Amino acid sequence: MLKAVASTCLQSRFHVATTAFYPYLRHASESNSPLLRVLGSLKGPNYSNRRGPYFFRRFFCSDSSEDSAESGAEARRVETDGEDADSKSTAAIVPTVFKPEDCLTVLALPLPHRPLFPGFYMPIYVKDPKLLAALVESRKRQAPFAGAFLVKDEPGTDSAIVSPSDAEKNIYELKGKELLGRLHEVGTLAQITSIQGDQVVLIGHRRIRITELVDEDPLTVKIDHLKEKPYDRDDDVMKATSFEVISTLKDVLKTSSLWRDHVQTYTQHIGDFNYPRLADFGAAISGANKFQCQEVLDELDVYKRLKLSLELLKKELEISKIQDAIAKAIEEKISGEQRRYLLNEQLKAIKKELGLETDDKTALSAKFRERLEPKKDKCPPHVLQVIEEELTKLQLLEASSSEFNVTRNYLDWLTALPWGIYSDENFDILRAQEILDEDHYGLTDVKERILEFIAVGKLRGTSQGKIICLSGPPGVGKTSIGRSIARALNRKFYRFSVGGLSDVAEIKGHRRTYIGAMPGKMVQCLKNVGTANPLVLIDEIDKLGRGHAGDPASAMLELLDPEQNANFLDHYLDVPIDLSKVLFVCTANVVDTIPNPLLDRMEIISIAGYITDEKMHIARGYLEKHTREACGIKPEEVEVTDAALLSLIENYCREAGVRNLQKQIEKIYRKIALKLVRRRAQNNPPATEVQDGQSVELTAESHGILTETSTGEGAQDGAVSVESSNIEKASETSVEETKSLDPSTDLTEKSPDQAATTEVILESDESKSNEIETVDKVLVDTNNLMDFVGKPVFHAERIYEQTPVGVVMGLAWTAMGGSTLYIETTLVEQGEGKGALHVTGQLGDVMKESSQIAHTLARAILLEKDPANPFFANSKLHLHVPSGATPKDGPSAGCTMITSLLSLAMNKPVQKDLAMTGEVTLTGKILPIGGVKEKTIAARRSEVKTIIFPSANRRDFDELADNVKEGLEVHFVDDYSQVYDLAFSYDEKREE
Repeated sequence: MLKAVASTCLQSRFHVATTAFYPYLRHASESNSPLLRVLGSLKGPNYSNRRGPYFFRRFFCSDSSEDSAESGAEARRVETDGEDADSKSTAAIVPTVFKPEDCLTVLALPLPHRPLFPGFYMPIYVKDPKLLAALVESRKRQAPFAGAFLVKDEPGTDSAIVSPSDAEKNIYELKGKELLGRLHEVGTLAQITSIQGDQVVLIGHRRIRITELVDEDPLTVKIDHLKEKPYDRDDDVMKATSFEVISTLKDVLKTSSLWRDHVQTYTQHIGDFNYPRLADFGAAISGANKFQCQEVLDELDVYKRLKLSLELLKKELEISKIQDAIAKAIEEKISGEQRRYLLNEQLKAIKKELGLETDDKTALSAKFRERLEPKKDKCPPHVLQVIEEELTKLQLLEASSSEFNVTRNYLDWLTALPWGIYSDENFDILRAQEILDEDHYGLTDVKERILEFIAVGKLRGTSQGKIICLSGPPGVGKTSIGRSIARALNRKFYRFSVGGLSDVAEIKGHRRTYIGAMPGKMVQCLKNVGTANPLVLIDEIDKLGRGHAGDPASAMLELLDPEQNANFLDHYLDVPIDLSKVLFVCTANVVDTIPNPLLDRMEIISIAGYITDEKMHIARGYLEKHTREACGIKPEEVEVTDAALLSLIENYCREAGVRNLQKQIEKIYRKIALKLVRRRAQNNPPATEVQDGQSVELTAESHGILTETSTGEGAQDGAVSVESSNIEKASETSVEETKSLDPSTDLTEKSPDQAATTEVILESDESKSNEIETVDKVLVDTNNLMDFVGKPVFHAERIYEQTPVGVVMGLAWTAMGGSTLYIETTLVEQGEGKGALHVTGQLGDVMKESSQIAHTLARAILLEKDPANPFFANSKLHLHVPSGATPKDGPSAGCTMITSLLSLAMNKPVQKDLAMTGEVTLTGKILPIGGVKEKTIAARRSEVKTIIFPSANRRDFDELADNVKEGLEVHFVDDYSQVYDLAFSYDEKREE
């Protein structure tokens, strides 16, 4: 039950009690006023006897003790004993000879929060001992009345900011005149109904005004009793205002049953609701601030008081509506959530009773079994056994345990793998040949190997996985070949790069007990492609790293070994996986860095690179077409001549691959696209204006042509008549524009290429007059190639037409293809016993050793050919290999170095257009070398006519395409004596 003394601020607006107008009580009970009947209808059907006057007084006037409840009951009794009031602690209005209107001097009680309206209870706390003693004494003298006055705010302060406790503290500190100055003049004459401790319960009687100060401590003042100004009860405006107040009160009171009790209790104790009381009641129950309530208390004009109360009630009604809306929204949200929760709980209970409810573990097991069902017949028995064991363990584990998550993830991987599911392979040789030729030009040896694989699979009826390694320089199409093979075989394609891979777990997987454990790349591959026979491209296998987590190259052995990968064991799955049907295609730039055990398990197919003719075909048939489509350019809008492409290949893109060639072609077509867009911007479609029955057609400003078309009788169906002078001007303008876009063309000479660049066609029609049509084509040839790709990057590798004494051309292999290089030897100084050799050119250790071998062998050969020549014994020589910024290493320059040293010693140049390569031993034997195709292509690029190769490389040379070998004179040698004859015996041959 609420306590009336809990808060002086909030509960004062709700405390309605018996008024001091005792003579009017009986009259009020017998009254049958219309206002009372209207408000009486607000009781509602839910009102019962338990909400009678006794309940109201107990609710609003009760104290923590039972005595206060009894005192509330005593207030209703007319016969009350005035003696021993303190001992009984009653709150009754005792009959006395002292009437309220006889009070002319009262104690002034400050009210900090709200004014006291006539007819309402208000409990206050009196902290001043003198004032409290004076109140007790006044009550004993049967003059239980005091004046209740609202306190004004302290000047310079905001009542909305100052806390109520601070305001009360400031009031208690005020005394005498200072306190009087802070009180409102108009207050309420209040009867003291009870005093318990420092709590005093007041009930308002009538309005009073302070007139004079009588005593300062405690504050005692003289008062005047205020009466309402006379008013006409039958005034229509007054009635209308009062009815509006009643209507608003009715709406307000609907929101709370507590306020409905106020009305009944007020009418029972106060009497009829006349106009002044109606205004006071409305202001008292409203939530207005203290100054607005004081304004109602100050107003003696009944009509104005009604208007003020009506305004406060309207505000209270709006606040009540907002409060109801907020409460409704919150209630709907809470009730919706509670309803959903209850329904879910009921649904669970129903399912459990019917046996339909499954927990999370059962649902997971069902999902895994459903996923495994389609491939259960093809799944190996040992895998099925592991899956069943794990499913059983899953049911025994708690869902919150870490082992549960490990088992769930393990089952997820086991059931997701394509056990025994293979894609249908296509063994059509002709289709495969067509696909390979469509995607790549040349590469005959690679295509033949793939077709052999398909042919074997067709004869056997099934295919076995193989390990093919495509080695070659960058940009030759190794990765794209893998995609073409997968398309030709109708296999799923999966690529992963192992360049820089240093963790064995990437291949073999992690142990399941590790946090974040995952299977290796091959298991991930099988899950992604969904078949057990994909084509797996392992890129950059020559760049495998080695870190603290093991050697990945060694871990690749089990994956790529045809004898072992039928039972490949991943650390995460821990069950054997059959990878024998997987076709592995590896790519590498060089095979020298691949460990021999791994290299032994692969079939090496070398892709040496492309010669100029092949690059031309690739550029025309593949690169140019795709680039033109990617740039949105039509074939008729551009022409790149063969001479321009040849110049681009030889002077800009000399590497073995075609990746750089593709970049240069893309650069050309980007610039062409910019030219075409600019040209179209200058040649905007003509804008048309129609004025006074004539159509005026305006061409682009750059043309400066004005063409008028008459819509009169001479015009037929919109035909356009163009003056001949305008046609000539348009033709000249188009010529000038084309000149500005392509300075290399001159249309006045009307060469075939230039005519193809820009054509101005004048067509005549019998039904229509002449029209202007312009077709623009951008021409790219050797004259303007630099405008698109800049200055040439490479120059001719051939420095000398005829190599001088001591200079010999050698052939070298690089990662970007083959190249020619010169080995130069010169004499530093001569003197007895000064024979020495100094080498430069950023040579590697192997090449430095080759120079020492060459120096030793050259001295032996010279001693044999010319014993009287002491050149090497008495000469300090300097051997240099140009392109000093490029690191060089390898043994294949041995015979070239010997020839250079002998040429300087004999003071005789070598044969013209001669290049050689080969490793030489101290006995003069020529050992085989690598990169025959690259070195042959480099020789052709440098216009070399004669090449010397070791005899052991004859097989490699015979395998080359005819267009690569065409026009070359190749000699295969076993001993350096044969090289000597070819290099220095050319005069003897000519004499013969």
